[in-house]
Amino acid sequence: MQPASAKWYDRRDYVFIEFCVEDSKDVNVNFEKSKLTFSCLGGSDNFKHLNEIDLFHCIDPNDSKHKRTDRSILCCLRKGESGQSWPRLTKERAKLNWLSVDFNNWKDWEDDSDEDMSNFDRFSEDSQDSDDEKMPDLE
Repeated sequence: MQPASAKWYDRRDYVFIEFCVEDSKDVNVNFEKSKLTFSCLGGSDNFKHLNEIDLFHCIDPNDSKHKRTDRSILCCLRKGESGQSWPRLTKERAKLNWLSVDFNNWKDWEDDSDEDMSNFDRFSEDSQDSDDEKMPDLE
């Protein structure tokens, strides 16, 4: 068992984490107020992945979601306090070799509106369909 590699980025009201596991099965995402636990079986060899993250700030577990595709699992964490930037994902400052910043989606959100949740809602509606072509850009 080992952690799945993941990328994350920050927005005004949400934090997004993408666990990069192809052909995932038995996906389990547990949202707690200050912790996220992710597990799944991945790949053709059904390798078990487990990630436990003590979060930098609190989230709203009831308004947090995840979406599975053939290539990854995207988690959308609703911040407990909107408008508060997260300089890192984890409570501890230690560098985790499986976690990186998603610079392709990172932006300075303090000066513009946040459309990310509407995009997340749009593709979570068809959560039974896992075609990558139907996933919208999160920008």
